[in-house]
Amino acid sequence: MKNLYNDSRFRLIIFANIASSIGSGITMIAIPWMLVSSNNGNAVFGYVTICMTITNFLITPFIGNLVDKMNRKKILLISEFLCFLLLIFFSLIGFIGLSYEVWHYTIIYMIGSLYYTIFYPTMFALNQELFNKDQYKALNGTMEVQGQLSSMIAGALASILLVKWDLHYILLLDVISYAAAIYFYLKLPYMGKPIDIAEEMDTSKVSEGLRYMLKRPAMFVFLFFSIMPFIGVMITNYLFPVYLMDVLKASASAYGIENMIYAFGAIIAGMFVPVLAKKIGNEKTIIFGVIMYTIAISLIVLVNLPVYLSLMFLIAAGNSGTRVARNSFLMDQIPNEIIGRVDSLFRSIGLLFRIVLLAIFTQMVSSGLIIYCFIILSGVLIVSSGFVIFSWKRCFELKVNRKVVLNKG
Repeated sequence: MKNLYNDSRFRLIIFANIASSIGSGITMIAIPWMLVSSNNGNAVFGYVTICMTITNFLITPFIGNLVDKMNRKKILLISEFLCFLLLIFFSLIGFIGLSYEVWHYTIIYMIGSLYYTIFYPTMFALNQELFNKDQYKALNGTMEVQGQLSSMIAGALASILLVKWDLHYILLLDVISYAAAIYFYLKLPYMGKPIDIAEEMDTSKVSEGLRYMLKRPAMFVFLFFSIMPFIGVMITNYLFPVYLMDVLKASASAYGIENMIYAFGAIIAGMFVPVLAKKIGNEKTIIFGVIMYTIAISLIVLVNLPVYLSLMFLIAAGNSGTRVARNSFLMDQIPNEIIGRVDSLFRSIGLLFRIVLLAIFTQMVSSGLIIYCFIILSGVLIVSSGFVIFSWKRCFELKVNRKVVLNKG
């Protein structure tokens, strides 16, 4: 772990991520709240979320292919620079005295959503490429702590800035954060692999991740259902603001506090899950995280605002703990030359699942049935927990059988 922290590449990545995460985090808290607060905002936000989920679903397999074939540092720099330019434009709208409308909020939300769709698989593959196998647990734990600490700071600032600042000042802060991230990425000593243009343009290899996983069905089921807490988080990014405003009658500051508590729970998970995974293994840690998240989300509709905010800690710990252990499991099991396409496979399936749930939930929310949305989500997670346990047992049995065969041989 000390070797990891002493690595200048690791420090530059951390600094770049902190810079961009705080700025974009504040914006991606502010924009949903402004959308929900606008006229007919609940439905608008739901449809915007569905449209972006569909878009991300369509482009994710190609992003995975690019991550495996292109220079990963350049992908990060290009995405940061484009966001930098676009947000300068939207910030200037406010500074010249024009009013922001719903379509402005929508485009800004789309920019943030597309940025995350590119950033996460690229950073995941880059980390696996740069660092050693024995560093993966500490690496993923530290990245989770960094990401959630940035989110907690963003949540704290958002709870203040949403009341005191106009949107163009918040966007300017985001612009500055992207500029800082670009600076740190430029200093990252990484050349990347040489690009084979013919191979890069070969779109037939987009499905290689699927072919790889179909040869390992038990692992495929385990990895798919273990992303359900993350899918739940993405769904509740839409449900929670609406539930806070319409059911719990909370203010914008409560939304910021919710994000702070969530980030704190995720930080604790990022610190302790690598230790837990080292003792009991990534697979058991994943199971524990999925069950914790499922229990917490199932209690949401039964509690008042203070308990609701407290449950954010368990929701965060369950999701983040699962993600840290799952990322380490993927890094251990999947070769780096195909990690982008395998990762994008599960992201694509998860996005498809989200599209279906968001379509259903948006209609239910517009009909005042948000509580039933949480009941359905709870049921999905309970079923997923069962599949995770069953597929893990199957994977374990296969490992034991392989060892027996090898010992006999």
